[in-house]
This record gives sequence, C-alpha cells and structure tokens, in this order.
Amino acid sequence: MSENIKQIQGIKRAYEPSPSVNNAGYQPVAKKKKGVPVVGTTLREMIHTSIKAEPTVVDSRSRNCPYLDTINRSVLDFDFEKLCSITLLNNNVYACLVCGKYFQGRGQKSCAYTHSVEAEHHVFINLLSLQIFCLPDNYEIIDSSLDDIKYVLNPTYSNEQIENLDKNEKMVRAYDGTLYLPGIVGLNNIKANDYCNVILQAMINVGPLRDYFLQEDNYADIRVAPGDIMVNLVKRFGELVRKLWNPRNFKAHVSPHEMLQAVVKCSKKRFQITEQGDPVEFLAWLLNSLHLTLNGTKSANSSIIYKAFQGKMRVYTRKIPPVDMGEDEKRKLLATEEYQESSEETPYLFLSVDLPPPPLFRDELKESIIPQVPLFQILTKFDGQTAQELKTHKDNFLRRYEIIKLPPYLILCFRRFTKNTFFLEKNPTIVNFPIKNVDLRELLPEHRIDPSALTESPSTTYDLISNVVHDGEPGKGTYRVHVLHKGSGIWYELQDLHVIDVLPQMITLSESYLQIWERRDVDQLFKKS
Repeated sequence: MSENIKQIQGIKRAYEPSPSVNNAGYQPVAKKKKGVPVVGTTLREMIHTSIKAEPTVVDSRSRNCPYLDTINRSVLDFDFEKLCSITLLNNNVYACLVCGKYFQGRGQKSCAYTHSVEAEHHVFINLLSLQIFCLPDNYEIIDSSLDDIKYVLNPTYSNEQIENLDKNEKMVRAYDGTLYLPGIVGLNNIKANDYCNVILQAMINVGPLRDYFLQEDNYADIRVAPGDIMVNLVKRFGELVRKLWNPRNFKAHVSPHEMLQAVVKCSKKRFQITEQGDPVEFLAWLLNSLHLTLNGTKSANSSIIYKAFQGKMRVYTRKIPPVDMGEDEKRKLLATEEYQESSEETPYLFLSVDLPPPPLFRDELKESIIPQVPLFQILTKFDGQTAQELKTHKDNFLRRYEIIKLPPYLILCFRRFTKNTFFLEKNPTIVNFPIKNVDLRELLPEHRIDPSALTESPSTTYDLISNVVHDGEPGKGTYRVHVLHKGSGIWYELQDLHVIDVLPQMITLSESYLQIWERRDVDQLFKKS
C-alpha cells in the first residue's frame, strides 16, 4: 500500500499534501485553490437538458395497450451502461421490456423501430424520461401497472422512508423470489473489482452519507465546470446507493458496472476493473474526489464527506542529529532553532495504523505462530507521547501524532502490506478488538484536548459498523467485508454476490485491513446539522 498518496488522478483541481507531514501515517484532506470560483452549469440542469419529454400521439390504446402481457420482468436489468446494442451510442436509448436489450431512437429508421418489427417486441421504455411507448404504432403507454419498472430504473425515497431505514428488520422479496435486506445486497465481481466492491459496501452503510445520496436534490445544484467529468462519479455513486437500498428490486443483487466505469474514467485508469487494487488507496481517492466534486473546501462542514469523516490532529516534528556525530557537536546542534520541535495542526480523513512486525521463527512444535496485538496498543501511535523515527535520504526526524478531534465516523487502516526491494510482504498479525463500546478518551487527555472538540462531540465511544478483510497472498487474494445491519442487529459477510450472516465473534478472528467505527452521538449530531 502506498504510504503517501501524492495526488488524486482525474481531478483537475489542486490536491497538495502538506510537506511537513509527508509520512504521517494518515490520509490528508484535499485542498482547493483560493479565489477560483466554480462556474458552469448544475447537475440538475444537465439532467433536465438531457431529459426531454418527447412528443406523443394521443391514442385510445394508450390506457389499454394489448401488448402489456408480453413484458418479461425477469430479463430486465438496468445496471449496465445505457448504450444501444447496435450503434453503441448513449443518446436517446430505449430498453425493450420484452427481451431487455437496449436500442436507440424510435423513429422509422431507428434501431428500436427495426427491432419491434423484426422480433415483434412492442413495448419500450426511454431510459432517461421513463416514458413507455408501443412500437411500431408509436403511442405512449399510460398504465399504473408499469410503475414498478420505473421505480427499479430510478428509485426515489421520501424523508419518512429514509428515517425508517435503520429501523427496518424485515426482509423483502425480489421479483425473482429471493429474500434480501435492503442495503445488504451483493455486488457483481466483473473480473477483479472486489477491492472496489468492499469499499462501496462499507460506504453505503454509513448513515449520513447514505441519507445524503438517497435524495438527488441534495447534490443536484452543485456547480459543474465545463468539461469536468468528475460529476459522473457523484451521479453514479448516488444511483448505486439508491439501487442498493431499493426495497422493490427485481433481483437480490446489483451490478456496479456504471459506477466502476465512472471510476476508471475519472481516475484516468488508475483503478481498473480487470486488475486487483488496494482498497485503501481507492477509498482515499473516492473520498477526496466526492468532496471536491461536491464543491467542498477546507472548511470542516463544506461537504457531507468532511462532516462524516474529518478529524483533526497535531503533528510534532523534531530533527535529530546524525548518530556518528560527537556529543559536543550534538549539544550545539540541539540548541539551534533548526533542531527545535515544531508542531502543526492538520485534518485527516482516516488513520493509518502500524502493526508490529511478525515473529521470524516458529514455536517449539515447529508450527507457525499467529501473532496478536490489542487495538489500544497500536493506537498509542496517536496519543501524542509515542515518538516514531522517520528517515529520509538526508535527515532523520522524530514525529509524534496527537489527536485533538475525533470524527463522527472513524476509519482505521491497518498497514498489512510492506514493499521491499524484492517483493510485497503481508503482515498476518491479528488485531484484537471489541465490536462495541470502544472508548477512545485515552487518546484525548483533557489537558491536551481541543475544548471545542468536547463541546461539539462530547462522546468518545465508538461501535464498529464495517470491517474489510483480506484473504490470501499479498498482491493477489480476495477481499470481503463485514457489515452491521442496524435494524436487525445482525452482522453480514459480503463477498461479491455471496451474502451470509456471521457471528460477531468470528469478525475479530479475521485479518482486518480497514474498519469504519461509528460514534455513539452521530444521530443527535446530524439531526442538529
């Protein structure tokens, strides 16, 4: 895993990690240039421009179409890119509700018209305007029995529905007869995108982030610069969130095809569908990309990303003299201003936690030792007292990290992978942690804590809500995620399309790679905001 992500590819705005905290072990936040106004159109205007209600023919058959019984809901799949299957163009695309294929246009020389004549499939839906037509007769069909198809294509949620999402504990039945819980839905692994799937599954179960993207009006008025492709990332992520929480799906799984295509395009192929990647790097890029595209700034509450995940820490840095220098020379150097300790406050989106090195030898029975370490022991890196030596090509430094503000949702990344001259190594150390009632007040002694932090977030107790696990060899292997369903209180394990319930005790035995913790007071905090 790269220790310091120097830039976010695909974003045209500035991203400048602070040079004084180059190897701090946490993810710095994105920065935007001052004085650069965001001009252009809004996402709402772009959507309304592309959606034009087409002129329709008023026909007596509009409310009594004889072809409605030919619709086959079992073959309908709206998760893939909206391209014509003949011309591969994406404008004015219709889906045949009989065979599920996509065709362009509905004029007499269009692909949809030709298909309706050749295959005798007569019912088509416009994938943007949601208007349903009968071809080749070319009249609009108006029938309430087709509302379920429109809802699957574009799910919408009221405020009351969103408030009850975390209270629902009942499973729903998809059209194909499969039972599933909204929000606990499998994602297709197209080839090697399981590292993306686990992050998306973990993110859509963060309550405030989910609630924000369930209603498109929340981000429809953001300003989009001309030619900025990053708006597609926000749009596709919102669509994926709404599909995963849809209680009226036709099937109990969702394909993230459109979202992943937006990721590949916006990251300039840094993250691929066909190659295994690092979920921590993908998470860092996704958080900063969403923040910047939502017109986020350095302000703590400038976007839903910062509101949910941003904390604050103080980094102490002190330069140390070379080891081979004499004692008298060391004293003189330590008295100079260059060797005095300096401090800097910096925000963070997640913390990178170091694991102790695994044992080099086996035990007496010549069996491999599985090392274990308590969570609180490795979190002492951020207590403001534990110093770490940082070596550069020229100088050596001592660094201390002191958390002064805890975020509503704390993301911990365990540095399991280290790259040396020859190959990539994986640390198999098991982290022992409780899944509830983790109080991090010990990291925030009252004589060092920011008074505003206690006023804003008096609670320092966290509960685990997501746990990403890596299985197998470094650079290969597979990823899976454990997710807590709040309504039922049951933990589920999701690995691509496979969804099973697991015991909480089994979660602590896995090789955790990334965790998301929820603070106890988030409900009151986000209700106020």
